[in-house]
Amino acid sequence: MGMKILVVSDTHGRNTNLKKAILNMGNYLDLMIHLGDSECYSDEIEKMVSCPVEMVKGNCDGLSKLPGAKLIDIGSHKALLTHGHMYGGKTGIGSMRDIARENGADIVMFGHIHEPIIDESEDVVVLNPGSLSQPRQEGHRPTYLVMSVEDDGRTDYSVVYL
Repeated sequence: MGMKILVVSDTHGRNTNLKKAILNMGNYLDLMIHLGDSECYSDEIEKMVSCPVEMVKGNCDGLSKLPGAKLIDIGSHKALLTHGHMYGGKTGIGSMRDIARENGADIVMFGHIHEPIIDESEDVVVLNPGSLSQPRQEGHRPTYLVMSVEDDGRTDYSVVYL
């Protein structure tokens, strides 16, 4: 049956595009991951979907009690979730990969830079969904990431532009 996972980041309290991304997933959403800078209460985001939600705290999340990083199991994979600002964002990808490896993770997901990344060039896959509210990549279109995990462990990652 597999899993469909919505990965988002950097919504900065503007949830209109997040709602569009959720709607685009239809009824095929097994997990939502928010990689920080939601700038709203976590329960507000959790109420938008009928699946489990994993969230971490970003540098703009103020007094949030969310963790700055966490490890989660996704099927046969283990993922390190972080906002990425504590590691230097894009320049810290190497250190985020190292931390993931040290903790037995084969995927690291981060936000902060507002630009989508899918990097499968090493043993630890690096993913960044970009930003749904303040995209910085060329064209400045809001983005999110869809992760598909097959029952046999195979994964597929797609950046989706709104």
